[in-house]
Amino acid sequence: MRRRDFVSGGLAATVSGVVTHVPAARAAAKPTIPFGAAVRGGALVDDYDYRMALVERCQLVVGEGGLKWFDLRPSAEEFNFFDADKLLDFAQQNGMKMRGHTLVWYGAMPDWTKSISGASEALREMTQHIEKVVGRYKGRISSWDVVNEAIAEDPSTSDYLRPSIWESNLGKPYIETAFRRAAEIDSDTQLVINEYDIEFVGDRYKRRRDALLRVVKDLRDRDVPIHAVGLQGHLRGDYEIDKEGVSAFVAELKEMNIDVIVTELDVIDHLLPADNQVRDEAVAAIAADFLGAICDVSRPTAILTWGISDRYTWVPIYFTRDDGKPNRPLPLDRDYLPKPFMKVIQNFTRGTG
Repeated sequence: MRRRDFVSGGLAATVSGVVTHVPAARAAAKPTIPFGAAVRGGALVDDYDYRMALVERCQLVVGEGGLKWFDLRPSAEEFNFFDADKLLDFAQQNGMKMRGHTLVWYGAMPDWTKSISGASEALREMTQHIEKVVGRYKGRISSWDVVNEAIAEDPSTSDYLRPSIWESNLGKPYIETAFRRAAEIDSDTQLVINEYDIEFVGDRYKRRRDALLRVVKDLRDRDVPIHAVGLQGHLRGDYEIDKEGVSAFVAELKEMNIDVIVTELDVIDHLLPADNQVRDEAVAAIAADFLGAICDVSRPTAILTWGISDRYTWVPIYFTRDDGKPNRPLPLDRDYLPKPFMKVIQNFTRGTG
C-alpha cells in the first residue's frame, strides 16, 4: 500500500480534465443513500481509469491512509497533511464529500508514541492531535471516525475495551474525551465510533455487539456528542451473517437516536469457489445479507467500500487464495467492470434492495 506517492501538483492537474463532463451523468442517478469508497493515493495519481471509476460512482471518499497517526505524525512536533489535503482537493473538485479516518486508534501509531506515559501526557497528545487535525478540516470533512476499534477482540463483562496507549493511560474515559473535544472543534461534522466483527453468527460476535452497545449507551447516558456507529463490514465469505442479531443491534441504536454508517465494506473471498461467476455471486449474496439486516431497521447514512476495484485491495496481503487466483472482494473487477456486488450496492443505495 503506497501511502505517500502523490506528486506535487499532480493530482490537481490530472483531475481537472475529467471534472467537466462526469458530474452531470452521475447526478442523473443520484442515490438515496450516498455511496463511497476508500481511496489509495498512488493509484489516484497514476491510474486514470481508477480516478474515473471514483468520479463516476462515488459521492464521498475516505483515505486508506493520510489521516492516520502514522501518516500525519512523523514526530511529536510535526504534522504532514500533504496526502490528506490532496485527497480533499480531489473530492471537492469532483463534487464529493470526504470522511476522516481516524482520530484515535490503537493501530498505525508512529514509533515515537511508544514513549507516551501517564495520564497527563496521553491527554495532552490526544487532545492536541484532535484540535489540530479537526480544526484544519473544520467544515470540509463531513464525518470523522473519532475512535476506531475500541472493543476488545473477545470482550468479557469486565474487560471489554481493547488495550491501547489511550486505554492504558486514560482508562475508559478516553473515548468520551475524544468525542467531546472533536465536537468542540467542529460541531457540524458527524462523529462516529467505528468497529468490525459484529455481524457474524457466533458467541464472540454477539459479545462484541453487546460490548459496543455498552460503550454507546454509556456515552449517550453521559450526553456525549456521538452521532453514529460505523460498521466496517469486512465480511468473511465463508461465514454466515447473523441477520437477526445485526437487525436487533441496529434497532437498539435507532432507539437511542444513533445512526449507522457502513464504513469499510468488502468480502474476503479466499475460501470461496474458484469459478469467478460463482464466487462473485457468493460475494454479492453475503453483502446483501449484511446490508439487508441493517436496512430492514434503519437506513444507513452512507455505504462505503474499502476500495472500488479488485485492482487495489488489502485482502491478498492477508488472505491469499491457495489456488493462486486473484482475490475479488470489491464491487468492480480489475478492469473496472461492475460485478454482482455493485448491483447489490446500487439496489440498497437507490432504495430498491
